Amino acid sequence: MRVLFYIFAVSGLLGFPVFAADRVQGPIYAEVLRVVDGDTLAVRALIWPGHRVEVKVRLARINAPELYRPACEKERDLARIATQFVQTKIDETNARNVELQNVRFGKYAGRVVADIRLLAGEDLGDLLLAAGLAHGQKDRSGWCDFVN
Repeated sequence: MRVLFYIFAVSGLLGFPVFAADRVQGPIYAEVLRVVDGDTLAVRALIWPGHRVEVKVRLARINAPELYRPACEKERDLARIATQFVQTKIDETNARNVELQNVRFGKYAGRVVADIRLLAGEDLGDLLLAAGLAHGQKDRSGWCDFVN
């Protein structure tokens, strides 16, 4: 009986590294279907030749104002500005294509988290931060008292 316990324990440990590798380095090329809000895009990603998947991708490392459940009107207004900013950046590329890097599961089902680069090489999260339309991920300050 003890032998069976050790066999199961060791086999469980051997399977553990699989979970740690649930990250795809990329780049994965994706077509932007729509801008959901300032930090989320709906994309059609080319995961390997002939196979595409439609998924929502949340920008890693940042928090943009909430469009759908804002804490105040000011946050909703900033969210609209952030969403339009992202839409403009996507439209400027004309091709509507982006690169996804460091792709991993998000905390909500059906969504992944990734760094998103425009084909010109610009990091979309960095652009939002520079424009004052996002906080760093660890910054938990709200948007209602935020002065832009």
